[in-house]
Amino acid sequence: MTEFPTLHTPRLILGQLEISDIPKIVEYADNPNIANNLRDLPQPYREKDAIFWLNMARQGFDSETEYIFKLGLKETNEFIGGMGLHLKKEHHKAEVGYWIGEPFWNKGYATEALEAILKFGFETLELNKIYANYYTYNPASGKVMVNNGMIKEAEFVDTQFKLGKFVTEMQYRLTKREYEQMSK
Repeated sequence: MTEFPTLHTPRLILGQLEISDIPKIVEYADNPNIANNLRDLPQPYREKDAIFWLNMARQGFDSETEYIFKLGLKETNEFIGGMGLHLKKEHHKAEVGYWIGEPFWNKGYATEALEAILKFGFETLELNKIYANYYTYNPASGKVMVNNGMIKEAEFVDTQFKLGKFVTEMQYRLTKREYEQMSK
């Protein structure tokens, strides 16, 4: 793949992160409510962190190890969040991770974007498995997975130290076979 893919949903454009997105990335990511739900988001989140993320996304695409998409509103292409596939090519699988700026929570954008990412992963990248994790104190993220037919696969008790305590992480999956059965 020589050009970064663009995916379309009814309300979103999923495309390549751009330098012009940096102010919105910083605005939305510099929020403890976002950082608390992600494994490794620095707080405070600054412009240098957004630049690092953009560079990581471009290098990941160039090396075919990551496809990190900007989630942009279809009407304006305004940045509202990110979603990425982190490939383990030798095993034909990927972890999907995502975040949405807090002003856009509870509007179904993550569910809509994940549907497009799963299709891209299975149909274009020909992956065999896609999985995702969430902290149990963030059930909305788990609902996004369930809404896309993902299946609970594992519970990692006290696996991360967040918010001053050990937290449990849930893992959901979808295999290509399960995706194909669901798509019928």
